[in-house]
Amino acid sequence: MTGSADRSELAARWPLIPAACIGVICSAFVLPYYTVGALLVPVTEEFGWSRAQFQAAILFSSGLGALTSPLVGWLNDRYGSRRVALPAMVGVGLGFLLASTMDGRLWTLFVAYGAMALLGAGTIPVTWTRAIANSFSRHRGMALGLALTGTGVCAAIAPHYAVFLADNFGWRSAYIGLALLPLLIGLPVLLVLFKPREAGDPDDAGNSVLLTGMTLGEAVRGYRFWLILVSILFAYMGFSGIGPNLLPSMTDDGFSREQAAGIQSIFGLSIIIGRVVVGFLIDRLWAPGVAAACLVLPAVGAMLFHGEQSLLAAQLASFFIGFAAGAELDLMAFLVARYFGLLHYAKIYAVLYATLAICSGTAPMLFAFAYDLTASYDFGFLVATGLFLVSATVVLSLGSYPKAYADAH
Repeated sequence: MTGSADRSELAARWPLIPAACIGVICSAFVLPYYTVGALLVPVTEEFGWSRAQFQAAILFSSGLGALTSPLVGWLNDRYGSRRVALPAMVGVGLGFLLASTMDGRLWTLFVAYGAMALLGAGTIPVTWTRAIANSFSRHRGMALGLALTGTGVCAAIAPHYAVFLADNFGWRSAYIGLALLPLLIGLPVLLVLFKPREAGDPDDAGNSVLLTGMTLGEAVRGYRFWLILVSILFAYMGFSGIGPNLLPSMTDDGFSREQAAGIQSIFGLSIIIGRVVVGFLIDRLWAPGVAAACLVLPAVGAMLFHGEQSLLAAQLASFFIGFAAGAELDLMAFLVARYFGLLHYAKIYAVLYATLAICSGTAPMLFAFAYDLTASYDFGFLVATGLFLVSATVVLSLGSYPKAYADAH
């Protein structure tokens, strides 16, 4: 009976997974993040900006994302994920088109990346994870993992795409080419396939879906909310510092731009593997334990990047860090659903995501600032090692799942 129910859940809702995956690839929180490294050198060389100034645009964009995330969470709960995602996908494309018009004045850089964040705010993870969490119960971990592989696909493909366009047609054409992804691929896919289940919709047995869970206030007053937040804070400071700076750090170490893009592609592919493997494991094992084990890998990877390394060592380090980075987003979504329930999932997740967004914006600039001071990324890799180990220790303190939300429905 259980096996039949499992198959029914997957058979009825599988189109939502690739739709959410495409949405993640084309989103305002992934596409700018994984292409900024490929565009950093040609843009800064043309306009004379420092690397820290260019990376500060990601801080500005992420800061706006953090400020708007609670509103996006409320909109998801009020109007549903589909109505939030569709117009936001258009907004991401418009933001990239605006970036192609930058004229050397630094404020135009911030306006362009700010537009991506504001106009594309509805594409942040709360939209996709809420849709999956509401639509899957027995296979929630695996469904989240598969949907969020979009970050890995983007990390694997987008840098090569951006490098190819920038090297052959110029950085302005690269921004235009990136704008076409959400407009010509993301939007049509969402229109056809992105139809998540909402509260009040019938379940597989024909009954109305009833969601249970804590309010945002109840969650914030509990210690588990703060443990998850602190763990996210430390882990994402490490991941976000390394991600956008990986390609330039590799070229500084003597690798060609194509070799560096290949190393970043391994980072992206390992995100995909991490998403799927961890999604499978957290459906079966205690998720905080899985998280702690995963966070040891990027600590090793960051140490491998410290100092000079061979191509093989760089590829291995990239795999370790990407695998754990792939696990973190679906782990956060899974932990919110299991520890706080689904009734106010979007609001609780959105507040936690604001922390992640701040880290995603602050860490790349800090990494780049350390480079500007020392002419090396080694200090950043050393700090990241410590951040990963602290995060692993904190997440182990969450304790057992509350029985009230065992099924989260």
